[in-house]
Amino acid sequence: MRILPGVPERSMGSNELSLLTTRCTVRGISIPEARIKDPHFMTMFDKDVFTTGEVAKICNVAARTVSKWFDSGQLHGYRIPGSKDRRIPVANLMQFMKAHGIPFDGLMSGATRVLICDGDTGVCEGLNNVLSKETNYEVRCTCNQFSLGLECERFRPHVLLVDLNMPNFDAVGFMETIRCADDLSGMRVIAMSGTVTDGQTASLGRMGYDGVLRKPFTVRQVIESIETAASPV
Repeated sequence: MRILPGVPERSMGSNELSLLTTRCTVRGISIPEARIKDPHFMTMFDKDVFTTGEVAKICNVAARTVSKWFDSGQLHGYRIPGSKDRRIPVANLMQFMKAHGIPFDGLMSGATRVLICDGDTGVCEGLNNVLSKETNYEVRCTCNQFSLGLECERFRPHVLLVDLNMPNFDAVGFMETIRCADDLSGMRVIAMSGTVTDGQTASLGRMGYDGVLRKPFTVRQVIESIETAASPV
């Protein structure tokens, strides 16, 4: 569970709050006052610019994807003179994230975003309730595999738990689609199944799945799988 370290617990003065609120409003970004007062939120304003690697972590994509955004002119920034290194001003990043529906929560709190897709609503609701109580994860659920792609684009999860036994679910085709999508290349995928064998588990790993949970599983097993998948390599 990644929490931004060393964040000073301080309150904001009225002038400072007014200035920051004005800056966000001018940029077209609507942020609640309570969120702006959050010291964790303030850490992103302590830096004027981000590297492509930092932007990749914030947006949960591969660094090469950020480079493509930059080179195509979608994400505005500049290169350091005499170097190929790119830098992205925080204002430009926030505008880009807002325009493309990328959640600010990862930038503000560092919480791991987990998306659960299971055709059994009981499993979805149970995992959602338990993980929300036992961890600091930001959790969303979908019981419809047809809305899964849309939720991945909207939520940009760090980790996806997906049930392989949903009707007509193509485990191979799904993983090929995910790994070919630059915007989702940083997402870790954990397969869930009540019928998977040892041989199938190994095969799923070769396909690109980052873990396998055999049903029934314990809360501890779920959390350990998420932590392992979300940990930097």
